[in-house]
Amino acid sequence: MPAELTLSLAIGGASTDPAPRAVVESLVEATVRSGTTGPSGFDLTFAVSSRSPLVTSLLPQGYFDPPNRVILSADLRGQTTVLVDGVITHHEMTPSDEPGKSVLAVKGEDLTRMMDVLDLTGFPFPAMPAELCIALMIAKYTPIYKIVPLIMPSVMLDISNPLERIKSQRGTDLSYIKHLADLVGYTFYLQPGPKVGMSMAYWGPMLRTAIPFLPTPAPISIDWDGRSNVESLGFAFDGFAKTLWIINIQDTTSHLVYPIPVPDVNPISPPLGAKQPMPLKIQNLTGMAKYSPLQAAAIALAKAAADANVVSGHGTLDVTRYGAILTARTIIEVRGAGITYDGEYFVDSVTHTIKPGSYKQSFTLSRNALIAGGGGPFGALSYALSPVQQLGGLAESAASSATAPPGTSTFASPIGLGAPAGPLLSGPAGPLGVLGQPSSSGSIAALPTSPMR
Repeated sequence: MPAELTLSLAIGGASTDPAPRAVVESLVEATVRSGTTGPSGFDLTFAVSSRSPLVTSLLPQGYFDPPNRVILSADLRGQTTVLVDGVITHHEMTPSDEPGKSVLAVKGEDLTRMMDVLDLTGFPFPAMPAELCIALMIAKYTPIYKIVPLIMPSVMLDISNPLERIKSQRGTDLSYIKHLADLVGYTFYLQPGPKVGMSMAYWGPMLRTAIPFLPTPAPISIDWDGRSNVESLGFAFDGFAKTLWIINIQDTTSHLVYPIPVPDVNPISPPLGAKQPMPLKIQNLTGMAKYSPLQAAAIALAKAAADANVVSGHGTLDVTRYGAILTARTIIEVRGAGITYDGEYFVDSVTHTIKPGSYKQSFTLSRNALIAGGGGPFGALSYALSPVQQLGGLAESAASSATAPPGTSTFASPIGLGAPAGPLLSGPAGPLGVLGQPSSSGSIAALPTSPMR
């Protein structure tokens, strides 16, 4: 029996409300971008006229002014996916002499934009490791935006003596959090959900394995005995993309310099195929002398893993045909592309394009090996020892914190933070609406889901 795909839109201040009927009926396209590089973003395109309530009432009242919050979510077969939780950064009005051709475009980014507005240079963090500093910085946004930190402890535990040195912030919260991540080869991003109105702030290594707090996507198939579920799919192999990085270590006794190659496969980036191409480029990794050995090792491993992805892929799919919503930063299986390119891939980016009656996604993939199949015993052992295993319980803790009694909130973190974060602002009461049916509850368009082939 065909399932129904419903999309929900909410706009407002810190506490959003379902979009009014006039806004819903004027929306002609919504685009959401998410990936491993840069913040997530969205574009909302509205068809308006000189007499439209959007132009005569909502726009003058500041309804679409920065930094109003926007939440776009989708419900497919009872599973809700938050596509974006962000703020408006600017809007553009393009009038036209032709009836129905005037356009109001609203653009925005995820909630990291609100973490990059206030310069707090000099704010002290006495006797605190980087993990605790990050948790305290994120805590400022928890009562307003329900951001829950997921912090992976690093190998570098730096707690300075406050009588000798007091660590202090440099720049905005976002810039300082990224700076602390760069010092240990980590990454930082906001993942919307799992509940509507909340986000998880991940600070840790770039995990190219299955992540417990993200859904496992269904396999994508092309030329698969009539069961293809994507519209297009293509792959490329760049043999010169892989670099063997070398760290030069100097012996303090003999003063001899020893070149040490950095492995590109490690517990956080296991091989995703059976054949790993040899690197065709060799390059020295410079600038490591200012770091401790542990810091240098962490940064070098992250650099080597990022430059080991010799296989890239790209494609498009129709969500109603695919039967699920593809999410970035997940591991997906490819079928029907031949033995060389079949197998598991890391989803680098996803772009959602939503119109009345249509929901399509374009995506990019990458992996560090050829030939379908795992990386042998090392791959299984790497995943078993990976810090990703800690995230299963953390995701459950984060989700439960979103449903905690009003007035309380706890952090989900491997370092054991559990301090109250103050009252949480409640999100919209009840569902935001079914897209496409004229109503006042934030609806845009009802999209029938075709059965899987």
